[in-house]
Amino acid sequence: MNGLDWAVLIGYFAVMVAIGVWSHKRVDNVSDFFTAGGKMPWWLSGISHHMSGYSAVMFTGYAGIAYTYGVTSFVTWSFPIALGIAIGSKLFAPRINRLRSRLHVASPLEYLKNRYDLKTQQALAWSGMLLKIVDVGAKWAAIATLLSVFTGISLNQGILITGGITAIYCTIGGLWADALTELGQFIIQLLAGIAMFVAVFVRLDDHGGFFGVWDSPELQGHEKPLVGPYGTVFLLAFLFIKLFEYNGGMLNQAQRYMATPNAKEAERSARLSAILWLVWPLVLFFPMWMSPLLVESQKPDGSDSYALMTEQLLPHGLLGLVIVGFFSHTMAMCSSDANAIAAVFTRDCAPVIWARARAWNQSQGLRVARIATVVFLGLSMAAATQVNSPAFKDIITVVIKWVAGLMGPMAIPMMLGLLRAFRRSGPTAALASWSMGLLAFWLVNYPINWNVEGGVPLQYQVSIPLAVSLVLYILVGYIRPEDTPERLAIIEKINTDDDGAASAAVPTPAGPADEVVRTTTRD
Repeated sequence: MNGLDWAVLIGYFAVMVAIGVWSHKRVDNVSDFFTAGGKMPWWLSGISHHMSGYSAVMFTGYAGIAYTYGVTSFVTWSFPIALGIAIGSKLFAPRINRLRSRLHVASPLEYLKNRYDLKTQQALAWSGMLLKIVDVGAKWAAIATLLSVFTGISLNQGILITGGITAIYCTIGGLWADALTELGQFIIQLLAGIAMFVAVFVRLDDHGGFFGVWDSPELQGHEKPLVGPYGTVFLLAFLFIKLFEYNGGMLNQAQRYMATPNAKEAERSARLSAILWLVWPLVLFFPMWMSPLLVESQKPDGSDSYALMTEQLLPHGLLGLVIVGFFSHTMAMCSSDANAIAAVFTRDCAPVIWARARAWNQSQGLRVARIATVVFLGLSMAAATQVNSPAFKDIITVVIKWVAGLMGPMAIPMMLGLLRAFRRSGPTAALASWSMGLLAFWLVNYPINWNVEGGVPLQYQVSIPLAVSLVLYILVGYIRPEDTPERLAIIEKINTDDDGAASAAVPTPAGPADEVVRTTTRD
C-alpha cells in the first residue's frame, strides 16, 4: 500500500463515522435503535440484509476453498443462501415483521417468552449471544489477516482498528447507521468487485481465454460443483442450515425484516436479498477460482490467495478500494450482529437478571443498548485473538463447524415457533430440541470424532446437531402437545395476513419483563 491507498482507507473510515453521527438524529428510543422504528424502505432493508450476511471470511476462508476446489465454493455456499432466503421470503419474513408490528417487540427473541416460556427464551438468548461472540470473533480475525498482508501490522492491531471504528458508528446510530453504512459499503463493494473481475479477466488471455482456461492443469477438477468434503450431504445440510440462519436464526437478518413498515415490504426485502446472493457472488468468486493460475498461496489452506492476487494485479488507488471492500463486508456483518445481540441483552436478558431493568424509561433503555453494543464488540474482539488457537483452529473451521453446527439447535425453536404447523410444540419440545442438539454437536465433534479413524466427515459434523434438534422439536411436540390458548393466540397474530380480521386478536399474555416491553417499544 502507498499513500493513495491509505487515503482511500482513511476516507472510508471517516465516512462510516460521519454516517453514524448523522444517524444519531434518527434514534430517539429503543425501537429506533434496534428496528429503525419500522420505517426502513424495503430496498434499503434488502441491501442491508444482503450485506450483513457475509464478511471478509469470503476473501480468506472461502477464497481458500475456491483456490483449492473451485466452483464448489459458490455451489455449496452462496447458492444455498440465495435459495434459503427465497424460500424464507414467503415462509419467515412476513411473520418476523409481525413480531414488531403486532406484538410490539424490539428483539427477535422477545416473543419467545410468550410463545414458550421464560426459561426457553433465556436459554436461547444466552446461548445465542455466546455463539455470536465466537462468530463475530472469526470475522474480526479474517479482516485482520487481510490487513496484515497489505500493511504488515499485527493481527491484534488489525482487530483493534476495525472493531474500534465499527463500535463508534453502530453505537451512535443503531440500526439506521448499520443500514446506511451497508448501502455505502455495497456501492464500494460493487466498484471493487468489478475492478478485480476485469483485472483477472484480462489476464486470462495468457491462459487460453475465458473458455479455454478450465483445461489448465492448475484448475484440474475446479469446474466440479461438488468435490472434496463439500459433497451432496454437505450441500443439503447447508441449504437447511442457511434457510434458518439467513432468515433470522442468527438474529441480525431478522432485524432487517422487522425494520420494514409491514409484512409485504419485508417479503420484498427478502426477495431482493435472495437475488443479490444469487448473482453478485459469481462476480466476487470468479477471480478466486482463477487464483491458482496467477498466484501461489503461502498458506496451506489458500486463505491468503485473494490478497496476494489483489496486490499483484491492481494499481494503487484501486488496491485501496478493494481493501476498503474487504472492510465493508466485515464491518457490515459485525455491526449488525452487535446491534442484534445488544437487542437480545437489553430486551430479553437484562429485565430477568436485574429488577431495575424492568422500570427503565426510554433514555435509560437506549443508554444500556449502546453500552451493551460496545461490550459485545469488545468480547468478540477478545475472541478474535484466539482464532487459530488449538481451541478454535482456523477461520473457516470456526465459521463452518462451530457456527453452522451450533446454529440449528438455537434457531429451530425460534423459527419453527412462528409457524402454525408446529403449534403443538411448546417449551418442553423447544428445550429438548435445544439441549439435545448442543449435546449432539459436542458428541459428534469431540468424543466420536476422536474415536473415528480420520474423524467424522464435515458434512455430518454440521448436519447431525440440526437433524437431532429438528426431529426432537417435532416428535416431542406430538408426544407432549402444549398448544395452550395463549400460545395459539400468539401464533395467530403472527400468521394472519395484514388485511385479515385477526390482526387485533387476543392480547399477548403478560410475563416478567412485559412492562418494560410495553413502555419502551411502541412507536
